[in-house]
Amino acid sequence: MPTRSARTAWNGTLEQGSGQVELSSSKVGTYEVSFPKRAADDAGGVTSPEELIAAAHSACYAMQLSANIGQAGGTPESLDVSADVSLGPDEANGGFKLTGITLTVRGEVTGLDEDGFREAAEAAKAGCPVSKALAGVEITLDAALES
Repeated sequence: MPTRSARTAWNGTLEQGSGQVELSSSKVGTYEVSFPKRAADDAGGVTSPEELIAAAHSACYAMQLSANIGQAGGTPESLDVSADVSLGPDEANGGFKLTGITLTVRGEVTGLDEDGFREAAEAAKAGCPVSKALAGVEITLDAALES
């Protein structure tokens, strides 16, 4: 399997500085980052490590879940996956840490009932490579079939 790359160019201090994250492997874009926007309720067009982790986790999870559904004998017609990644203070070690990730999935699936879908969804939460990499963060799952 290939290695994928990104790079960040940063200028200035944490509080006044800013940077640009470049998705180097795909070359699909360069995105602004700054700590003040990272810590603000309104991101104002600036991304953050947490948003990038959420994007990676939702994409990885969707791929893993589609594989699990197929292995269970179902067919995923559509999966709508979101990941919400929270940042908060690290009381034990100082600074900040990821305090939780919530995965939400709604699926249209043929060949599986609600229980089969939830079983595949839980297995995908445990089995996707990004979930494994983030094992030190509590990951919760809200999974349901749509009618």
